[in-house]
Amino acid sequence: MNGAVLLWGLLFSSIGLGFFLYGKKQRAVVPLVCGLVLMIFPYFVPNSIALVAIGVVLTAIPYFFRL
Repeated sequence: MNGAVLLWGLLFSSIGLGFFLYGKKQRAVVPLVCGLVLMIFPYFVPNSIALVAIGVVLTAIPYFFRL
């Protein structure tokens, strides 16, 4: 594990925490689920390019799918 994976994981986990808290407060399912996934997935992705790609997609999902 290198430093880039740790820093990207920290960034996406922080964004996930924000989405999770927002989804919980507003009772919105999409940000809540995306927040949980953003907080958990960095533990399972060892490649920094894949980590960034998945993180960007998961961060954009609540913007496009507002349920």
